[in-house]
Amino acid sequence: MAVAIKLKRIGKTLKPVYRVVVIHSKKRCQGAPIEELGHYNPSNKKDIFLNMERINHWIKIGAIVSDTVKGLIKKQTEVLKSI
Repeated sequence: MAVAIKLKRIGKTLKPVYRVVVIHSKKRCQGAPIEELGHYNPSNKKDIFLNMERINHWIKIGAIVSDTVKGLIKKQTEVLKSI
């Protein structure tokens, strides 16, 4: 059973908000997730919350991380370093 860490789009039309979820890699992103790991609001670039403890846990188990989520992880670490 391969799992992936992906973005799940929520929010209104033209105002997207995303959740970072763990989901089976063969399912659509809009399906039921195994676990929610955070959220991202692209209209406010600093509004990124990721539970890095749980993300690292899933990566150790063998979860595949999407390219977009990898970018968000880098952005969050940059924001935390600037504080």
